[in-house]
Amino acid sequence: MTAKISQPWFGEPGASAAPAAGARARLVSIDLLRGVVMVLMTLDHCRDYLHQSAFDPRDTGQPALFLTRWITHFCAPTFIFLAGVSAFLHGQRQQSPARLSRFLWTRGLWLVALELSLVRIGWTFDVVPRLVLLQVIWALGVSMLALAALVHLPRPAIAVFAVASIAGHNALDGVVASTFGEASWAWTLLHGSDVVVGPGGISLWLLYPLVPWLGVMAGGYALGPLFHLEAARRRRALVALGFGLLAAFALLRATNLYGNPTPWVPRAGTIQSALAFIDCEKYPPSLSFLCMTLGPALLLLAAFDRASQRGAALWLATIGSVPLFYYLAHIYAVHGISVLVSLLSLGTAAPVLGHFPPDKPAGFGLSLPVVYALTLLLVIVLALASRAYSGLKRRRHEWWWSYL
Repeated sequence: MTAKISQPWFGEPGASAAPAAGARARLVSIDLLRGVVMVLMTLDHCRDYLHQSAFDPRDTGQPALFLTRWITHFCAPTFIFLAGVSAFLHGQRQQSPARLSRFLWTRGLWLVALELSLVRIGWTFDVVPRLVLLQVIWALGVSMLALAALVHLPRPAIAVFAVASIAGHNALDGVVASTFGEASWAWTLLHGSDVVVGPGGISLWLLYPLVPWLGVMAGGYALGPLFHLEAARRRRALVALGFGLLAAFALLRATNLYGNPTPWVPRAGTIQSALAFIDCEKYPPSLSFLCMTLGPALLLLAAFDRASQRGAALWLATIGSVPLFYYLAHIYAVHGISVLVSLLSLGTAAPVLGHFPPDKPAGFGLSLPVVYALTLLLVIVLALASRAYSGLKRRRHEWWWSYL
């Protein structure tokens, strides 16, 4: 079986090749990790749309719900980091910064267009753009636009940019957007997380500010050469980096010196204290948050380096090889199921239409075990669809398939 070259979220023309010895496991590990976090993403959105009302997923007093939300924090950092890695690998085959740059900015614009159209409609089922959510697809797209410029710099300079963006942005936590008056939206776009009113009264919910996410993608690109190392050296490097990030997280969180807007405060129980320790800020992602999530991601890349394409690993890698298809399909599927749940439990779909997150009144929703069961069923169905779509895409050669 010919190894499939791992693709960024934005697709890649001619995505099959016979790589050098050791490259097969290396590239499968990327698709496999991406497949794992996409399953977690499905769980998160099933919880968003289907779980019972009146529960706060960050309440450490409800460990099962808290951990269901917490485990899905690994999705966005991993997606964006792996997109940077894949961009580097693609650039090595292109052997031209100009061609790679064009590849990145065209895909970046395409993703931004998708976020403002198909993705937006999927979240709200509202054709009229009254609420626009700027989330992970937006962050991926704009980060690619930035990376399209950065690839003309030496790789060490890109690495410095990545470290400065990730490690330094919390130094600006004290800056308030309102300080900039009418330009407050610009600060929110770069560093904050808030709803701003755009042209025509459209509400723009800026959930993914750009500065730290640009750094995450640039960091993936800067670490791309690791994936050209001999297998054993690559795994040692990934393990060292992974544990290094986890050690940095533990030190930052325990000392409260820096790295998160809110300090860790021990709670009135061991479990609650432990959960509070890992309850780091995602909007925008703090340094502690990114160390906590990217550390395990690197360790999993090392572990998956030995993975064979059998059983569950094959299905997960298949999901990870067509991420944009899976992402769009799962949004519409989860939201569609929530409409049925609302109709059956309340007699109306109004609470889950036109806004996000759903406005779940008393009597709406399913228990957490049922949400898990439905997530598993949905993943199986979408995995089958992803396999069919992957086969179709391999058989087609028109240029526009690279965008799908």
